Amino acid sequence: MKPTTISYQSNYGMRATSKSALAGAASLLVLALCGAANAADRADGEAIATAAALAAPGATQAQPTQASDQSVVEEVVVTGLRGSLQRNLDIKRNSAGVVDAISAEDIGKFPDSNVAASLQRLPGVSIQRSGARGEPQGITVRGFGGDFNETLYDGRRISTATGGRSVDFSTVGADFVGGLSVLKTPDVTLSSSSIGATVNVAFPKPFDHPGRRMALSASGSVQDDAGKFVPTVGALFSDTFADNKFGVLVDAMYTRHDTQTNRVYVSGWPGGYYSPCQLTPTCTPAQQASGSKTVLGWFEQQAGASQIYTKDERIDGRIALQWAPTDGVTVTLDDNYSRQNIRADNFGYGIWFNQDGLRNVKLDQNGTTVDFTQAGSQTDFTAGTDRSVLRTNQTGLNVQWDASDNLKFEADASYAKSWLNPGGEISSDGADVGYGFGIGPSLGISIGGDSKNTLPVLHNYGPNGDAARWADTSVMGSHVTVRQAQQNTDVVKQLRFAGSWEQEGFKIKAGGSYLEDHYKFQQRNTFVNNFWQAYPGYGPASGANGGVMVPASLFTERVSTKNFIPGFDGALPPYLLKYDAHAYQQFLSSLGNPQTKNIPGFNYGGGGVGTQFTGAFDLALDNGSIRDITEKTWALFVRANFDVDVAGMPFHFNAGVREENTHVTSNGFGQVPTAITRSTGDPTLLTVTLSQPQAVSTKSNYSYLLPSVDMKLELTESIHLRLDASRTLTRPGLNLLTPVASVGTGQRVGALTASGGSPSLKPYLADNFDAAVEWYYKPNSYAAVNFFIKDVSNFIVGGTQRQTINGVIDPTTNQPAVFSVTQQVNGPEATVRGVELAWQHVFGDSGFGFNANTTLVSTNKPYDRKDISQSGFAITGLADSANLVAFYDKNGLEARVAVNYRKEYLRGFGQNQNTGAFGSEPTFENPNLQIDFSTSYALTKQINLFFEALNLTNEVQSTHGRFDNQLLDVFAYGRRYTAGARFRF
Repeated sequence: MKPTTISYQSNYGMRATSKSALAGAASLLVLALCGAANAADRADGEAIATAAALAAPGATQAQPTQASDQSVVEEVVVTGLRGSLQRNLDIKRNSAGVVDAISAEDIGKFPDSNVAASLQRLPGVSIQRSGARGEPQGITVRGFGGDFNETLYDGRRISTATGGRSVDFSTVGADFVGGLSVLKTPDVTLSSSSIGATVNVAFPKPFDHPGRRMALSASGSVQDDAGKFVPTVGALFSDTFADNKFGVLVDAMYTRHDTQTNRVYVSGWPGGYYSPCQLTPTCTPAQQASGSKTVLGWFEQQAGASQIYTKDERIDGRIALQWAPTDGVTVTLDDNYSRQNIRADNFGYGIWFNQDGLRNVKLDQNGTTVDFTQAGSQTDFTAGTDRSVLRTNQTGLNVQWDASDNLKFEADASYAKSWLNPGGEISSDGADVGYGFGIGPSLGISIGGDSKNTLPVLHNYGPNGDAARWADTSVMGSHVTVRQAQQNTDVVKQLRFAGSWEQEGFKIKAGGSYLEDHYKFQQRNTFVNNFWQAYPGYGPASGANGGVMVPASLFTERVSTKNFIPGFDGALPPYLLKYDAHAYQQFLSSLGNPQTKNIPGFNYGGGGVGTQFTGAFDLALDNGSIRDITEKTWALFVRANFDVDVAGMPFHFNAGVREENTHVTSNGFGQVPTAITRSTGDPTLLTVTLSQPQAVSTKSNYSYLLPSVDMKLELTESIHLRLDASRTLTRPGLNLLTPVASVGTGQRVGALTASGGSPSLKPYLADNFDAAVEWYYKPNSYAAVNFFIKDVSNFIVGGTQRQTINGVIDPTTNQPAVFSVTQQVNGPEATVRGVELAWQHVFGDSGFGFNANTTLVSTNKPYDRKDISQSGFAITGLADSANLVAFYDKNGLEARVAVNYRKEYLRGFGQNQNTGAFGSEPTFENPNLQIDFSTSYALTKQINLFFEALNLTNEVQSTHGRFDNQLLDVFAYGRRYTAGARFRF
C-alpha cells in the first residue's frame, strides 16, 4: 500500500519594513489572532491536501519518492479552490518582497469573471467601479489608485490609449489568465514605477504544461434590470511536439455584458458667495447689484436623472509560440489582442442653475444650499449615445539562455499599440429638447438628508409650475445638439536585457532597459463650428428666442421613476421621456438647408453656425485638443540576494538599485480667446472665438536613483519576520503633459472654464517602509500583520483659480471675462501610514475555510472640508477596507461567498462642473458593501458546471461633494447572474 504525503514547502518569503518595536507588536498580534485557529480544528485536521509550492494550475501528476521505511510515498497536488489558495500562499511566502498573488484554480478557471474583482480579495486592495456599468475598472492599493499602480503583461508595460497609465481591468479577459501578482514593494529588475503596487498579469505558455491540452467555456449572464440573457464563449488549445522542443498555445474569448442602470446626479457644487438679498424671495437685480456678496454657500450647478442601457462586448485573442533549440535555451514569441466595444444609450432630464439667479436661498450650517427657487428655469429632456472602441495589440519576443548552472541571460523586446476609436467612430451623440423661458417655472431643489440615502427633490416643476404637465410633449422644442469624436493612439516600445550569476547562498542580477511611450490625442466636435447651437431656444411655445417644435412622435416611451434608486428617500418627477438622439438629429436635418431657405427658429445670428450650417451636424477638429507626447526612459539596474544563517536562523537579504533617466517631448497647438458672443437663440449660451492655432513644443527631463532593500528572518520554520525599505516613483499621466492651455468654444453664462498645460510635471516620489510578521501555522493556513509607511513628495495638485485670459470681454457683464482655469502643478508632501491584517484558514479536511483581511490607513494630510483657501490637496483614495471570502471545497463541489467593504474616501478633486471660487471641489465616494456568491460542481473530470451571482444585496454606488448632503452621483446597477460550463480535455 502506498502511503500518501502532502507536499508543503516552507522556504518562501515576504518582505516588510518598519521599526523592530512595531515588528514585535505585530508578532504578538499574529499569535493572538491565530491562536483560536488551532483550537477550532479537530486533531486530525492536519491531513488536508494542499498544492505543491508554485505548482502550475491544473497540475495533477504524482511523483513517487522513497521513504526511509522503503515504502513508496505518493505526492498529491491539489487543484480547485483550495489548491489555488495554497499556491497563492506559497508565492507570498517565497517572494523576495511583499507580494500577494491569485492563481487560476485550473486551466480556464479563474476565481472571478473580472480581474479587478479578484484583486480586491487581497489585503490592501480595493476596487473602483464604473458607475454606469457597475464593472470593477481599477484598483486602489494601500490608498493609492489609478496611475499610482502599474500593470504589466508578463513583465511588460501595456499601452492604454486613454491618456493615463492605469489599465481598465474590464478590458482584460479573465478566463485564461494564469495568475496575478501584486508587488507592493519593488523588484528593481522589473520596475520601480509604482507607488501603490505593480500588478503582473501572467498568461499561460505551452511549455508550462507539456503535452496537449484543450479547454472550452460557455456561459450566459443576465442583469436583472436589463433582462437580456447574453453569451460568453471561449476556447484554449495548447500542445508541444518534437520531444517538447516546440510548443503552441492559442486562446480566444468573446464576452458580452448588458447593463441597465438608473442614475440621479448633481453635476457640481461650486462654492462662492451670495448677495444677502438672495436669501429672500423678492431680491431684484438692482438690489443684488447694489450690495456686495458676503454670504458663503455651495449650490447645485445642474441636477437631473437618467436611465442608461450599456452593451459591452469584448474579444480577446492570444497566441504563444515556444522553441527550445538546445538545452538551456528557450525562445518565446507571443501576441495579445483585445477589442472592447461599448455602447451606452441614455435618456433623462437635466436642469441648469446659475448662482446669481437663485432666490429664497436656504443654507444649512455648512453653507450647503438646501432649498431655493429660480425663475424661468429651463427644463431639458436629454438623450444620447456614447460609444468607445478600444483596440490593443502587444507582440513580444523573449529569449532565455542558461549558459551554465550558474550563469543565465534573458533578453526581451515588445511592441504594443492601442487605439481609441480607430475607425473614427463618433464617441458621443447628444440631444437636448425641452421648455423654458416664457413658460419656465420658478423651480427649486430641496435637500433633505445624507447623500448615502436621500435624493435631491425638485419642486414647482412643469410648464408654468404645473407638475401634471411635467412631460407634456406638446410644448417640447429643440435646444442643442452635441456631437464628439475622440481619437487616441498609444504606442509602447520596450527592450530589456539582464544577466544573472547564482551560486549557493548568493545571486546577483544586472541589466538595463529602454521604454518609449508615444501618445497622440485629438477630438472633433460640434462646439468648434458652433453647430451645437443650430436650433436652440425651445421653440415658439417657450417664447421668441428660437428653436423649433419637436414632433410628439419622437418620444417613444414614458419610463416611471418609482423606486428609481433602491433604498433612497426623495421623490423624482414621475416620468422620464425616452427618445433617440439620432432620430432627433435626423428630424432637424430634415428641415433643410437654412442657407438656401429661411427656416424659422434657426440660429441665424449664432456666429459660424448661422452662415456655415447646411443641415448636417458635421464635426470640426478642435485644435486645442491636439496632443503629441513622447516619453523615453532608459534604466540600469542591479540586485543581489544573500542567504545566510544568523544565530541558527535562516536570513535572506536582498538589495538592489535602479537608475532611471526620462526625456519628455510635448507638442500641441495654442489658442487664446479673442471674443465672446451671447447666443440669440438661448441667452444662457456663449460662443468663444479663438485665435489662429500656433504650434508649441516643449522638452523636459529628469532622472532618479531608486534603491530597494528586503530582509527576511525565519524566526522558526513557520514564523517569518520581514523588513523592507525602497524608493519608488509614479510618473504623471501623459494626458497632463500638454504644452498649451485649452479654452472650450461652447460655454455657459457664469460658468466659463479653461484648462492649463503642464508639460514639465515631475513624477511623484515615495520613500516606502514595511515591517511584517507572518505565521504559516499549517498547510493552506496562515496569518500575517504588515505595517507600512509611505512618505510621498512632488504631489501633483489640480488647482483651479479664477482669472482673465487675453482681456476678452464677457458680454453678460461688459467686464473682462473671468475663467475658472484648472492647472496641474507639483506641490506638497504627505505621509500615509497603515496596517494590513490577513488570515487564511482551512478547517481540517472538512472542506470549509475562509480568507479574511482588513486594511487600516491614515495620513497627515486629510482633507479639511472647512478650509476654502486650499487648492485641492489631500491624499486621495485612503479608506479602511475589509474583505472576507468563506468557502467550501470538497468532493467536486465548490461554493464561495465574498464580502467586500470600503469606508468613505476622497476619490479625487474636480467634479463634472468646476466653476467654483475655492479651487477644485472634492468628490467623495460613500461607503460600499458588496456581497457576491459563486459555486461550481465537477460533473466529471472533464466537465465543470458553475453559477455566479454578483451584488446580491442590490447595493448602489454614490458620491458626494465637500459635505455629506451634497450628492453628486448615485448609480443603481442591479444584480448580475451567470451560469455556464467548462470543458477540459
